[in-house]
Order: sequence, then C-alpha cells, then structure tokens
Amino acid sequence: MVDVRTVPDEAGSLPRFPMPRETPFHPPAAYARLRDTAPVSRVRLWDGGTAWLVTGYDEVRAVLADPRVSSRRQHPGYPFATPARAAAERGERAFISQDPPGHGRLRKMVTKYFTVRRIESLRPVVQDIADTVIGRAAELGPPIDLVREVALEVPARTICHLFGIPAEERFFFQGRDHTRNALDSSPLEVEAATADMLGYAADLVARKERRPDESIVSELVRDQLHTGAVDRDQLVAIVRHLLAAGHDTTANMIALGVLELLRHADQLDELKARPELWPNAVEELLRYISVFQISPNRVATEDIEVGGVVIAAGEGIITPLAAANRDGRAFPDPDTLDIHREARHHVAFAYGVHQCLGQPLARLELNVVYETLFRRLPGLALAIDTDRIVVRQYLLSSLGELPVTWPVNR
Repeated sequence: MVDVRTVPDEAGSLPRFPMPRETPFHPPAAYARLRDTAPVSRVRLWDGGTAWLVTGYDEVRAVLADPRVSSRRQHPGYPFATPARAAAERGERAFISQDPPGHGRLRKMVTKYFTVRRIESLRPVVQDIADTVIGRAAELGPPIDLVREVALEVPARTICHLFGIPAEERFFFQGRDHTRNALDSSPLEVEAATADMLGYAADLVARKERRPDESIVSELVRDQLHTGAVDRDQLVAIVRHLLAAGHDTTANMIALGVLELLRHADQLDELKARPELWPNAVEELLRYISVFQISPNRVATEDIEVGGVVIAAGEGIITPLAAANRDGRAFPDPDTLDIHREARHHVAFAYGVHQCLGQPLARLELNVVYETLFRRLPGLALAIDTDRIVVRQYLLSSLGELPVTWPVNR
C-alpha cells in the first residue's frame, strides 16, 4: 500500500489533466500506460491543484460505489477539470451533486419516469420521431450532415415530447448545453448559458403550473412542488439537469456510433442481416465510445484505499469512464469493436448510486435510430475521408459534423 502523504509533489512533475488524444477514435494513450503501471495516479489540474486519476475498471467501480466519496461540487476538494467545468457545476443543486441520504430522496422523485417498463411504452413515440426525422433526411437527398439532420433531432424531439415542450424550443436548450459542455467555453460564457437554462427551466415550471398537462414537468409540479417535497429552486435545478442529460449525450452517441459502424463495415453488414443483434451492438458501442471523457469526479470524505493507494480525506478523484471501459482485465482486446462481445457490465452510464437514471431512454433511442437509419438508408456511407473527421473533446466526445451520402435511384 502507498500512503499518498509520503509521496513528494514537486511542481511540474505530474502529468496534466485533461490529457490529449492521439487519435479521435480512442481515449488518450496515457490512460493505458497508467492503467498498466499505476491505475491510481496523481495529475495536475488547470488551477495548479492536484487530483487522483483512476484508470482501472475495478478501481473506477470501487470509487464510484464507495460511500466515503462525495459528488458535491461545493466541496472545497472537488476537482473541476477546466475553468468551464467549474463555472458550469459549482452552483449545481440537482440530485447529481447531492450525497445520500438527500441524493436518494431527490432521485426517487424522478426515477419512476425512467423505469424500463415506462420507457419501453414510449417505443412507438420514439419510432415515429425517428421515422419522421430520417424520412425528412431522405427527402433532402445526399449528402447531408448526419449530426444536424438526425443525431441532434431525435433525442431533442423526444425530450420535448416528454416535457410537453414545443419542438421549436429545442434549439434554445441545445445551444446553451453545447456552450456549457465545451472545454473551450469561457467561464463567463458558461455562466451565461447556465443562467439562461435555469431561467428556461423556471419558466417551464411556471407554464406547467398555469396549464397542467401529461408531461413529466406537470407531474413534478403536482406531486413534488405543490406537496412541499421540494422548493421551487430545487425543482428548477432538477428540470434543468434532466433537460440537459436527456438529449446531449444521446445525440453524441448516435453520431459517433454511426461513424464507428461505417468504419466497421463487416459488422454493420451483419447487423443489417440480423437486426436481433442490435441490442448487444448498442452495449458494445456504449463501451467502445464511452462518450463521457473527463468525468465523473469525486472527493474523498475520509481516507480510503483504492488500488493499493491511500487517498486522503479532502482529495479530489477523477474516474474517466473511457479509461475503465478500455481495461483489458474487464474487456479482452478492449481496443477492438466487437458487436458479439458481452459488454453490458460496462460503465458508460457510470456506476453506483449516481449512475445515469436515463439509461433506459438512451438505450431505446440508440436501438431505434441505428436500426431505422440503416434500414431506411441501406447504402449509407461517409461522404468524406475518415482522416478529415474531427472528434471534438469536451465534457462529451462529439462530432461537429458527419457528412454522409447514399445511392439514390433516379
């Protein structure tokens, strides 16, 4: 066991985080090197502070399941990866930034809306949205930008349906969320975008008070706000969080998943011939892509031991899911995409009490969109060379654009 308090911390001697990626299709190579030699290692952050980077699958799960770590962004030791993330998260009041028992109480309020059974009942709605969006793309004709025409559209329109929001309002929260998640956004830009989103959520809550409907927001107003279970600020924070979490990550997964399938044509051909393989393929894509790149983060509230290293109370911990999901101890030959792999034990949705409650919705949307897209446009192909594709690195991996084409019968 290594006691971190005996290890010297000389300025400039530690690797900096976030770490650069050498290729847009794989996590930073440094993750693998550290995982092999020191899966719990110190890194230096933008503000000169240090945190512990955890790169092993078992070690990441151990941290995320440990009740002696906190997800409270207000904790003085919480490690923000960039100035933009500090500006975006420091004032977070949703349950994602709470610890038990408060976290469980707030999370329970919304869990019932994302049960597997309730989400599965939405399959006809999601299928109709996907058919409409992909049908419109087909009518536009090739080439199209798949990000703009499909990937951004399906999750945002689905959230609009769930929240009782006019579809045209999707552009407002899409733009603000992009600003909040971009690593190159300035703190002032992030603060302004956050304020806009909170204002939008507050207005949405007020709208549903005046004109209740069958939406999730109306149910939250009736069952939680009006009963005193939460105050207005808490509900607004929850609604803002659900709006952001409900579309941005899935939109990025749609685009990146299509890109990877087009890069692995033999596996895509098999999926077209055997659609029953899609659910397993979706799990492997979630593992392989691991759209969350620089989170989740935690802070130790007591001294804990992880991977033979003692992390002191008050020290920050970073657990990049992309690193854990490429650990060969959990996933043999981890840098290979294999749609036949049993990958459901991946941590793409994190792990422990804070794992993503919207994962049933994300899985449904991904399965529906991939299957529908390649069935409706069977000859879909990249319209540019892969060396021209840029995967943007911010809180989430994303594609600014994905030009695609397909044969058209004239």
